[in-house]
Amino acid sequence: MEPSSSPPAITEPAAAGSGEPLAHRRLVFGIVAIALLMASIDQTIVATALNAIRGDLKAELTWSGWTITVYALGQIIVMPLAGRLGDQFGRKKIFLGAAALFTVASLCCSLADNIYLLVVFRAFQAIGGGAFMPTATGIVAEQFGRDRDRAIGMFTSIFPIGGIIGPIIGGIIVTYWSWREIFVVNIPIGLLLIVLGLRFIPSSVPKATSRIDGTGAFLLAVTMLFGMYGISSLGSAGAEPTDPLFIVAMLIALVLGFLFVRHANRYATPFIPISLLRGRGFGAMNTINFLFGAAMLGFGALVPLYAESRYGIPPLQAGTLLTARAVGMICVAGLAVFALRRTGYRAPMIGGFVLVAGGMTLMSLAPHGLTPYAWLAMAAGITGIGMGLSIPASNNASLQLAPDQISAIAGLRGMFRQSGGIVAVSVTTAILNHATDAGTTQAHSFVVFAAILLLMIPITFLVPDHRGTW
Repeated sequence: MEPSSSPPAITEPAAAGSGEPLAHRRLVFGIVAIALLMASIDQTIVATALNAIRGDLKAELTWSGWTITVYALGQIIVMPLAGRLGDQFGRKKIFLGAAALFTVASLCCSLADNIYLLVVFRAFQAIGGGAFMPTATGIVAEQFGRDRDRAIGMFTSIFPIGGIIGPIIGGIIVTYWSWREIFVVNIPIGLLLIVLGLRFIPSSVPKATSRIDGTGAFLLAVTMLFGMYGISSLGSAGAEPTDPLFIVAMLIALVLGFLFVRHANRYATPFIPISLLRGRGFGAMNTINFLFGAAMLGFGALVPLYAESRYGIPPLQAGTLLTARAVGMICVAGLAVFALRRTGYRAPMIGGFVLVAGGMTLMSLAPHGLTPYAWLAMAAGITGIGMGLSIPASNNASLQLAPDQISAIAGLRGMFRQSGGIVAVSVTTAILNHATDAGTTQAHSFVVFAAILLLMIPITFLVPDHRGTW
């Protein structure tokens, strides 16, 4: 590969039709990987700065927490939208637009002088960050041809890296500078992404020339917004399922969801085809992704809290338990990716679910022969190994069902997983708010998460298995 040579004018149909990997594929993978890593870091880096933000902006804790919640909500809403937009208008355009929005929003976050503006700017930042995954998936699939299954599987190792270094970077920046520099560091990276993307990412031919379904996009966005807002409100202190806020938000979400489904069934070219939401293959994978997010993402977010409340482990040490999980995940994910063509999708998903369920069960039990920290670290490492085994297979299983709609499917996958995670965290924290012994109650919740994973195993048999290349 010669840096001085111009990138070939690759169009999407040519790449897809030939199946041959393209010359600049590794460079393109590196560019989109930087974007994914930056979005992943921003999911966790702000958590270390909550107290600093609260003190500097004189904000209530609930509003400070919304700097994290709104980022997750924004990503949930934008993932399926960005996937569809990438298919319709070209993935390079949406990717570069996302990078520009993320960069500008990061600058605005660093300059915010009150908590309300900061939450608004974080929402715009989430729109940019959420658009990276579906567009990056489509771009990499075009570049790697018949090797796209392995390339997409390698995305598995990027997000845990962000989970490892995000809190560390955030702690260093807050300690030696201020919380504002957490957002400032995104600006040069975002500018670099834009320059490299303009230079090396080839343009793709849009898959559809029909007018975009604006009504469907709006209905889906507001359905997710009201649904996730209602569910996240359960996590507030003193919140009850009978609270008017929760009931009204969920009723609005149900009505809007019904209108969205009816519109998608009647519209000639819907924003999200109903075929991607139901049926033996997609219906099963969407269910798996939602439960996967509830069990694995919800579990991960609650591990440090569990270590602190049950065993009195200091916060910084409790946070490193997620590092043990991420290390286990990274170690296995690469091997799982290259074994996919021999194992198919079902075997690694089932094996991974069993391992994660086992690790969660161990974590819920009292330590045997080890210190509490060592016991929890061992259990977290086992869950990481299970995640590294199952995630590459689950990432590819739904994409293989319709390779011509990769971006839209990747966006829906992220939406279902993030939704499951928020539901699990919100419901669990609502239960913990009313528990007399939070540590023991949370141990019981881990057993429930493990049971959910085991119940997912029969569903995997509804997913078409596949060996070899796509």
